Amino acid sequence: MRIVAGNWKGRALSTPPGQTTRPTSDRARESLFNVLAHAPWATGLKDKRVLDLFAGSGALGFEALSRGAAFALFVETDEAARGAIRRNIETFQAFGITRLHRRSATDLGPRPAGLGRPFDLVFLDPPYNKGLAAEAMAALLPQGWATPEALIVAECGADEPLEPQGFTLLDARRYGAARINFFQADQGSERDAGT
Repeated sequence: MRIVAGNWKGRALSTPPGQTTRPTSDRARESLFNVLAHAPWATGLKDKRVLDLFAGSGALGFEALSRGAAFALFVETDEAARGAIRRNIETFQAFGITRLHRRSATDLGPRPAGLGRPFDLVFLDPPYNKGLAAEAMAALLPQGWATPEALIVAECGADEPLEPQGFTLLDARRYGAARINFFQADQGSERDAGT
């Protein structure tokens, strides 16, 4: 697995051994970031704060950083996956622009003040068919993790229902056994429409 584009283009990503994580394929990642760059509702990646939940190797967060995001917080409970994220932070010398939290993505609690302002872009890539994406999304705004205008990118199984309450589906793309969904909080859409 490699970084697809940006400052770190072509550089290899460390991934955890075994089958406990399922990294987003390079092709799907490239398509996902093309949507984020070119969709009419997209706001670009430059200077964005990124929250990578169920981070695995951190491929989505590192890809965003390579393409101009300002900061990424990786949230992962699996020890081997956290080790891969640490290796990637070292490889890319991304010490000042990354943090790694060992915390459940479905039970984040209130955002600590020391993390700075809420996040503009949230990636979720949980195990499929367990309802974890919607559960994690439910706490993002009430607990202060995401801005009202944040884009939420959630990967799930291609046929897995994902209809989180309080969010509008902007787009969805299918890649083999996976579907990548792009959401925005309802109140963010309403506020933008009213300006």
